[in-house]
Amino acid sequence: MNPSPAADAQEIARKLEEKEFHDSRERDRKIMSEDEFWKKYSNKKWYTVSAKIKEDFLNIISKAPKGSTFLDLGCGLGEQSLTAAKAGLKVHSIDISPESVEETRDLLTRNGFTDFEAQVMDAEHLTFEDNKFDLIVCSGVLHHMDVVSVFPELARVLKPSGKIIALEALGYNPFIQAYRRLTPKLRTAWEADHIITFKELRIAKESFEKIQTKNYFLLSILAAWFHKRSFFKPMLKTLLAIDDVILRIPGFKHMSWQIMITMSGPKK
Repeated sequence: MNPSPAADAQEIARKLEEKEFHDSRERDRKIMSEDEFWKKYSNKKWYTVSAKIKEDFLNIISKAPKGSTFLDLGCGLGEQSLTAAKAGLKVHSIDISPESVEETRDLLTRNGFTDFEAQVMDAEHLTFEDNKFDLIVCSGVLHHMDVVSVFPELARVLKPSGKIIALEALGYNPFIQAYRRLTPKLRTAWEADHIITFKELRIAKESFEKIQTKNYFLLSILAAWFHKRSFFKPMLKTLLAIDDVILRIPGFKHMSWQIMITMSGPKK
């Protein structure tokens, strides 16, 4: 059954809002001082504690076999794409935001890379051929999309032996959810209502044989309040060590802030 014109209009409006939100934020990043940018986008302070998940993520990319075909889905500022290029992967970077694509293109070019593709593309309607990619990564982007459309597309373009690594916020901690509700200007309406939960993971299982998850950050989030203090690093290290124990407990791990999702075995 084809979608109704009303559904099409809603999809177009949603994606236009996402594009404009992220384009605007990237323009602000270019023209504002760091203090101005952090004041307007006050949620950025929380990411001062998130280096661990990013390190694990980039380490996976850097260890992919040289020559692997790589897709950076929602490339943002291009950090994942640059890591992949340095590892000798065949890089393809896409984003719905032209500003983000340009940032990624400039980053790779400044670092001496020319053999890559960076283009504006809708992740819900990929134009790549079937079975193209060995590794697909997406950092903080799935909750901006309709995963009912995205997961089958990712399974289609992923090679049978390939895998997908996604970093996402998790939607169960009541305090974090309350913060999201109290700061609506820091995110789009769609994003706020589609933070990853078991529902999205169940949908993923319809497109992939194997789903693995690892949870990150619970008590360590508190260190963000002190990111400018001299004791920030030792405090964060201690809280991360405590988190490493707590987040192994089934009842607690779902209260974490972020999750790494690995998907493999695409169902064709």
